[in-house]
Amino acid sequence: MRSHVLFISGRSGVGKSTAALTLHEQLIDWNIQHAVIEGDYLDLAHPAPHEAFPEAKLAEQNLASMWSAYRSLGYHRLIYTNTVAALMTADLAAAMGDDPVVTAVLLRSSDRHTRPRLERRNHGEIDAGLLDHSAAMAKRLDEEAPTFIHRINTDELNPSEVAAQLFAVAGWSAQSPVTEAQ
Repeated sequence: MRSHVLFISGRSGVGKSTAALTLHEQLIDWNIQHAVIEGDYLDLAHPAPHEAFPEAKLAEQNLASMWSAYRSLGYHRLIYTNTVAALMTADLAAAMGDDPVVTAVLLRSSDRHTRPRLERRNHGEIDAGLLDHSAAMAKRLDEEAPTFIHRINTDELNPSEVAAQLFAVAGWSAQSPVTEAQ
């Protein structure tokens, strides 16, 4: 059976992780087998491997290893979050090694809505550099993400509403699961 990956990308503070975890909880309720991988952690080190050793493609190597392990257990659906996944869909899908169906989403949010999310995540005040970096990344993603990437504005949505939109965009069905728990 062919895999299906849902790539969720967006600026810091847009709600990628929260939306992925909310979708995860909904899929559990519907007994839909799936895995969730936080891509930002696949190459989190100092010095940053993607800067110090770009040829290593450490995130892709780690994704390949992790997805191979999930596949060996019968998993076919993957929710993958990463800030820049929208710019790397081909490389990430290739790393999965099983020619997955790809759905990619760029979550978007204004500075006005992103700031309080970053403050909550950081337990209070944030330095201006973090918000500036987040805004610069939002601009880059908007400009560079291919047109096939779905875009969802999260400003006025709660996490359940974002998860519902992700579920709909992915085309996954609670009524006709694909041999979910084998």
